Amino acid sequence: MKFLRRGTASSESADVPASDATEDRESVVVGERVRSQTAGKGRPTPSRRDAEGKKRGPVAPAPKTQREAIKRARSLRGTKDDRRQAAADRRKRMMAGDDAVLMPRDRGPARAYARDLVDGRRNLMGLFMPLAVVIFVTVVVPVPAVQTAGSLVCLVMLVMMALEGVMLGRYVVTRVRSKFPDEQVGGLSYGWYAFTRATQIRKLRMPAPRVARGTAVD
Repeated sequence: MKFLRRGTASSESADVPASDATEDRESVVVGERVRSQTAGKGRPTPSRRDAEGKKRGPVAPAPKTQREAIKRARSLRGTKDDRRQAAADRRKRMMAGDDAVLMPRDRGPARAYARDLVDGRRNLMGLFMPLAVVIFVTVVVPVPAVQTAGSLVCLVMLVMMALEGVMLGRYVVTRVRSKFPDEQVGGLSYGWYAFTRATQIRKLRMPAPRVARGTAVD
């Protein structure tokens, strides 16, 4: 009887298809490979913050003593003071009209001459910003008579400023072209440059005016 049972088992194993046995062996190999990779890693995936921190470089260790903490704070304070001083020096050079630190739109002798022409004139457009405050007040005040009168005055002032801006732009372009015949002077570019500078408050103009108001610029 035992002989018959063994024969039955061997016959059943023989009836198993070869493809199933191959698939079982492949699954075992893949499972062992995954387990080996997991065991080799042995740690969780680092977060994005940790990865970026490693790219930036090592972080300075915390100070061990109070004296070391004070020293580090003084060094950081000195760095901030240096940056603040550099910014102040740059602003001072910009106010003085140094081409090395000025914006590209303000560089060159032709632009400096255009600024002198604007700064030497008394322009109605210098009241543009105070007029904006007046317009805001007339809108806020809940009095119809004040709103009507303020709106009318502001409208007249705006029309006059627009006309003055057109005339000033043409004047500046003509003078700059006459002063610098070899310079490429765009009518729209220099006209808008003169208009925007004239609408600014004199003390806030950058670079600072080099000529007094009412001075005749040659």
